Amino acid sequence: MLDRHEPLPAQVGASRRRVNRVAAVLRSSPSRLAILVFIALIFVFTALFMTPWATKDGSATDFADALFTAASVVCVTGLATVDMATHWSVFGKTLVVIGTQIGAVGVLTFASILGLVVTRRLGLRAKLIAAGDSNPLRTHHGAVPEGQAVRLGEVGTLLATVAVSTLTIEVALGVLLLPSVLVAGIPFWSAVGDSFYYAAMAFTNTGFVPNDTGLAPFAHDYWFLSLLMVGVVAGSIGFPVIRTLTKQLRNPRRWPIHVKLTLATSAALLVGGAIVYIALEASNPTTFGEEGAGRTAFQALFLSTMTRSGGFSLVDFDQLNGSSLLVTDMLMFIGGGSASTAGGIKVTTLAVLFLAAVAEARGRRSMEAFGRRIPSDVLRVAVAIVLWGATIVAVATVVLLQITHESLDRVLFEVISAFATCGLSAGVSENLPDAGKYVLAATMFLGRVGTVTIAAALAASQSRQLFRRPEERPIVG
Repeated sequence: MLDRHEPLPAQVGASRRRVNRVAAVLRSSPSRLAILVFIALIFVFTALFMTPWATKDGSATDFADALFTAASVVCVTGLATVDMATHWSVFGKTLVVIGTQIGAVGVLTFASILGLVVTRRLGLRAKLIAAGDSNPLRTHHGAVPEGQAVRLGEVGTLLATVAVSTLTIEVALGVLLLPSVLVAGIPFWSAVGDSFYYAAMAFTNTGFVPNDTGLAPFAHDYWFLSLLMVGVVAGSIGFPVIRTLTKQLRNPRRWPIHVKLTLATSAALLVGGAIVYIALEASNPTTFGEEGAGRTAFQALFLSTMTRSGGFSLVDFDQLNGSSLLVTDMLMFIGGGSASTAGGIKVTTLAVLFLAAVAEARGRRSMEAFGRRIPSDVLRVAVAIVLWGATIVAVATVVLLQITHESLDRVLFEVISAFATCGLSAGVSENLPDAGKYVLAATMFLGRVGTVTIAAALAASQSRQLFRRPEERPIVG
């Protein structure tokens, strides 16, 4: 006889069928899996940040602040509602570093790396999941052109590149930063911890600082600041680009078009942004207008680098001219490279839209760059990314304006920084009510998960249409 406390076989079977159905849905849609894992991870870190062990004074952190911090950490944003240097204990700061490492490489990529380390092999399903995490085009059903940046056969190598490059770059940066931190008067063991903390925050494009004075002790240390810029750029160009550079550095003609577009657009934005900042802030005495020519150029380049998702700052953004704030909004919204630690709509998205405009102006039916033709489905994804991104920013800005009654330029700056996971702040985040913290936390999540992933997750399936309707052209422009 069955014990009455034991579940009946029919109940066990029904439970197993429900679990199998859920598992099948998640396996068939890596984008849904990514969103669910991201949400779960944020709430796990929220619970950990709320523990007394996570704070210096042993008190429990409010749910709103803990949730905001968890979202900022896992989404590698860098915005904060508490003083990240003084509020958290060693355990809390360790959570920050661990969370940024997971969030920077992508949850599914991180899980694939762990699976590769444990099992020493990568199955087809794991390859598909990892490829979808590194290439948004794989979130769509159907064939993906073999000219993509990451082929399925190369996913294992890419995962190894992600793990090795992250560890190598952060360790190298930490060692090189250590002398400057020691010179700043910080005790040795604290300096070691701070150096590797800065290195992790630079490569992951997060921008948190471990000391309450921020970058003030290093404001004139060009070695230290240059290393931060190197770390931010290395993290923002993307792991597929790093992999290509390590394998084919001396043969640029064989680089994929993704690598060429990423490097060319990133360089143009870095240099162009610096030139624009010099032109707009050269007469502003409250920023770097009264500095010498060399100092002004360096500060402008540093600011241009950090607006691309780095998050470190040497200037008070409340002191910038309105025109400079608008330029910063633009650079933050663009962000860094695809499959990188940076956020934003990505530089290749901007490049594809620019190439489409050039092709239209020249009367050509296809987009071309570096001797290659770019298919139209890439343009459709680029347009969707920009429109969904702009919609998220607009809605969050309107809601936050209603909650805070702050000025439009400051709120828009904060929202774009959250969406692009940049972390630069105009001082709005630290004074937000709980409702505003939830809005910005959701904006950070949507920005990091990616608009393409969200759209693919919401689509139940892609139905096949066996007919074509009559064509008619509306008037545009």
